[in-house]
Amino acid sequence: MKVRCEWAEANEHEIAYHDTEWGVPEHDDRRLFEFLILEGAQAGLSWDTILKRRGNYRKAFDDFDYNKVAAYDEEKIAELLQDPGIIRNKLKVRSAVNNAKSFIETRNEFGSFDSYLRTFLPDEKPIQNSWKSMQDIPAKTELSEKISKDMKKRGFNFVGPTIIYAFMQAVGMVNDHVVDCFRYEECRKMQ
Repeated sequence: MKVRCEWAEANEHEIAYHDTEWGVPEHDDRRLFEFLILEGAQAGLSWDTILKRRGNYRKAFDDFDYNKVAAYDEEKIAELLQDPGIIRNKLKVRSAVNNAKSFIETRNEFGSFDSYLRTFLPDEKPIQNSWKSMQDIPAKTELSEKISKDMKKRGFNFVGPTIIYAFMQAVGMVNDHVVDCFRYEECRKMQ
């Protein structure tokens, strides 16, 4: 039997996400935008709540095409706020549109959002942690606070240090699989 991080054993959504995505270095800007929006939507909720709605989010937000999301008008925002398949929080929906605009500006400055994120990493490579238990893993770090502060200056919102640390974990900027998890070594070898 495979040993996993203990948070990832509640249901098939969590298992599949943990086993195939979480902690894997992501370099595709569209996928980075997806995780940025989903992590913001998750604020105050469980990740499982978001995972179960992920397909609905992809449909509602044009498969996370940041150019399309940045162009959403009030009519589209009102439509999203009526969509039972997503979290219908006005601030979170508006944040997705706002963040798409900031995302594009950041991409334009750095060539890609991935390039922007990698400037925060030592040698532009993922940070390899060695946590023995989930209780050892922090909710935020000095680095997530630094990135959060910079993103806020760039106009992003719903990017507090805890949300950013969860984002960093999700997109493999840090390897926070516990050391006895079967994914720890696999993710450690990925760059």
